[in-house]
Amino acid sequence: MAFLSRVMVLKSRAHFSAGANGMRAGSTGAKFEGSRKRKATQARTRIGLIMVAFIAFYGVIGARLTYYGLREPETTSSIMPADRLMASRPDILDRNGEVLATDIRTVSLFAEPHKIVDADEVIEKLRTVLPDLDSKQIYGKLRSNSRFQWLRRQLTPKQQSEILALGIPGIGFRPEKRRFYPGGATAAHIVGYVNIDNRGVAGMERYIDTQGLADLAAVGMTSSQPLEPVKLSIDVRVQAILRDVLVSSITKFKAKGAGGVVLDAHTGEILAMSSVPDFDPNDPAAGGEEGWLNRMSNGTFEMGSTFKSFTLAMALDSGKVKMTDSFDARYPLRIGGFTIKDFHGKGRFLTVPEVFQYSSNIGTAKMADVVGIDGHKAFLTKLGLLTKMQTELPEVAMPSQPREWKKINSVTISFGHGVSTTPLQTAVAGAALVNGGKLVEPTFLPRSEVQAEAASTQVIKSTTSDNMRWLFEWNGVNGSGKNALVPGFDVGGKTGTADKVINGRYNHDHNFNAFLAAFPIYHPKYVVLTFIDDPRSETDRAVLAGNSAAPMVKEIISRSAAILGVKPRFGENGSAMLVSY
Repeated sequence: MAFLSRVMVLKSRAHFSAGANGMRAGSTGAKFEGSRKRKATQARTRIGLIMVAFIAFYGVIGARLTYYGLREPETTSSIMPADRLMASRPDILDRNGEVLATDIRTVSLFAEPHKIVDADEVIEKLRTVLPDLDSKQIYGKLRSNSRFQWLRRQLTPKQQSEILALGIPGIGFRPEKRRFYPGGATAAHIVGYVNIDNRGVAGMERYIDTQGLADLAAVGMTSSQPLEPVKLSIDVRVQAILRDVLVSSITKFKAKGAGGVVLDAHTGEILAMSSVPDFDPNDPAAGGEEGWLNRMSNGTFEMGSTFKSFTLAMALDSGKVKMTDSFDARYPLRIGGFTIKDFHGKGRFLTVPEVFQYSSNIGTAKMADVVGIDGHKAFLTKLGLLTKMQTELPEVAMPSQPREWKKINSVTISFGHGVSTTPLQTAVAGAALVNGGKLVEPTFLPRSEVQAEAASTQVIKSTTSDNMRWLFEWNGVNGSGKNALVPGFDVGGKTGTADKVINGRYNHDHNFNAFLAAFPIYHPKYVVLTFIDDPRSETDRAVLAGNSAAPMVKEIISRSAAILGVKPRFGENGSAMLVSY
């Protein structure tokens, strides 16, 4: 019994122990299951976070790439960005729409020095295409600390292709625009030229920039889109004729320079103007300093006897001298140690038309004396001959005159010595003498007669203008203007032969010759002025204006009158008609 009881106790204990162990095992399994679920959840969370991070990371990269693709190019140097380098300039046209200046596309070569490994090798390769490359200068650029350097501006397509074939790392090309002048030197001093950055330097190119284009470019408001063309008043056909005559005359007379202008007498429009030597605006540096000087508007000269036109107009307009008056030209004038005499003296009294016809210094000086010094100075000022001319062209010189006008000054100025002015101013003042007495500022832009009327100033009486037309015609037929006559076109004018100052003294063997003309003189439409500086004959003696400047006017008018729309008029004998005074 005792044994059975002990066995029963042991079984009970064993049963209890097994139950306890089962409870402990079940608790452990539950714990293990919960841990596994938590770890799975954490893993899924981590994977989700990693996916989100990857998506965010690549999203940022994509966004940055899109941003870089759409934004404006960065400025990598002080040189303007490509869009501004490509900014257009307006085409320049003549009055008939012929192109005088336009933009053409080109490329320029640049380097990124921080990407250059061997500067010497780069230079050696580039010189196979650009043999004139300055090796020392380019080496300095390639070894600089900058990130951008120009190596050569405005390459030809062939040069670009050959450089590309070299495969040089660290160099590239930027698109630019180059100014092209189809007519070359034909209208160089009027059109002007631009610098390497396509900015106006001279002429109407410079004028266009001063009208706002340069300011817009400075603030980046220009674009590559074509701009409205700028039309000028000049007729390129007449311009070509004028320049051709000037170049031929310089060769013929071995002269230092020549110039001319064709001016609308009523509107002030300049149809043609040229000064030679000149230059090709496609390569302005080749012209040198002599070619850059625009003698027509930026050079001042003593205009000689062409000034007698203004002296006679002054005397007649004052009312103190009439066309029927006479002046004693028998004896030279002696004033303040100076002797005034006539080149071809007649030794007698001369009527007003004869003073003009024979270009009498004595008679002209006496007319100036009748008006007086103050009146003389005031009259020339009123005609714009003593002040700086106003026009679009930037190159305009200031005339020179005596600081104090004395009698001797007034006397010499009456026949064109003692005052230096520009030839263009002389032509403009001459237009006022024949167009009814109105001074109209010259313009290189189209201008209607209505606009000109509003901008004009009456400077002499219309009756004085009538008398001056008659005097111009009289001198053209009977005086020094004979060599400028063109049958049917009634050319009238006045010569001017001024002695040049050599070593401080007037030298009779060196002249500045000019001819001031208008046609058709019975109702002038155009004023033509030519000059030739120091012409020489075959015997190396001075040539007078009647034999040099006047024939130049004749050739210009004979070749261009039909282009300008002037119809010839003939008398019964087939010659031009002189209207009686």
